[in-house]
Amino acid sequence: QVRPVESGGGSVQPGGSLTLSCVRSVDIDSTTCTRWFRQAPGMEREWVAHLRRDGRTGYGTRYSDSVKGRFTLAHDDAKDTVYLLMNNLKTEDTGIYSCAVRFGGCSTDAQDYPYWGQGTQVTVSS
Repeated sequence: QVRPVESGGGSVQPGGSLTLSCVRSVDIDSTTCTRWFRQAPGMEREWVAHLRRDGRTGYGTRYSDSVKGRFTLAHDDAKDTVYLLMNNLKTEDTGIYSCAVRFGGCSTDAQDYPYWGQGTQVTVSS
């Protein structure tokens, strides 16, 4: 059963770094999209980055403009884990970060992702 589990959240000062993990529990040979979302208090959920794995073409990544150049995706197939490396964190990065998984290509619609983790809190403040 696909059941993503996130970890790695915490509190940091602006300019600091955190690495979030998402253990996916999916068939490594499947074409999948793992997408990170975040939601700040009183704000709508927004996508942050995604990692697409295609059995034929390999991996592809994409980042939202708000995190591009600061956040990086990595993966460890042996652990079936996707990492979100977050550097130069800003106060506006505060929120609950969730990873979501779907089979097939990536979709921009959060409702197309049937498998969600419980989320992990990231707080950036001085």
